Amino acid sequence: MRLGGQVMIRIAIIEDDPLIQAGLGTAIGASGDCVVAATATAYADGTRIVEHGGFDVLVCDLGLPDGDGIDLIRHAAMRDPATDILVLTMFADHGKVIEAIKAGARGYLLKDQRLDDCVEAIREIRRGGSPISPIIARILLKRLQPAVSAADEDEKLSERESETLRLLSRGFTYSECAGIMAISPHTVGTHVKHIYRKLEVTSRSEAVYEATLRGMLDDN
Repeated sequence: MRLGGQVMIRIAIIEDDPLIQAGLGTAIGASGDCVVAATATAYADGTRIVEHGGFDVLVCDLGLPDGDGIDLIRHAAMRDPATDILVLTMFADHGKVIEAIKAGARGYLLKDQRLDDCVEAIREIRRGGSPISPIIARILLKRLQPAVSAADEDEKLSERESETLRLLSRGFTYSECAGIMAISPHTVGTHVKHIYRKLEVTSRSEAVYEATLRGMLDDN
């Protein structure tokens, strides 16, 4: 599609959260080289969009209210292999990631991405790239790497570090953690630094995802 001589990337968005869909649509509209070709909030409407075609990139959520987004991805990939499919979802477990990629997804982003980053990911996928959130890249690497022996495992979290991480995973602030644990906020910060180092992460969300993958939060 051309607009004023500019080749535009046509995008179909299948997303059940109206705020995310609207925000992404606004970011796409302001991009200058992308345009929203179609939108849907459910699997059934998404299927009709896929059947109709007329888009270059499909941005698809996995958790749709009336069906599985992975089935929709598979359908879109089979109908037109030239379509680039980008997952935008809250699901970060390795099973969903692998299943979506096998179905035909060429990129996988979590919904904590900035909207501008999502637009750049759309450009990247059209250039032949595979944009993936850092946490998802870590999941894929772990899937491909051979299992390590117990002696080679990363340093374990201390009891207080584990308690701190459990509280953070439930949404408590540093100050709230300090009050619950009867320690200073500075000490909480020290625990968090140790957690980040041991889990090899750089943010709270990454720490929670990594700890969940390792089974450290199973007793929540």
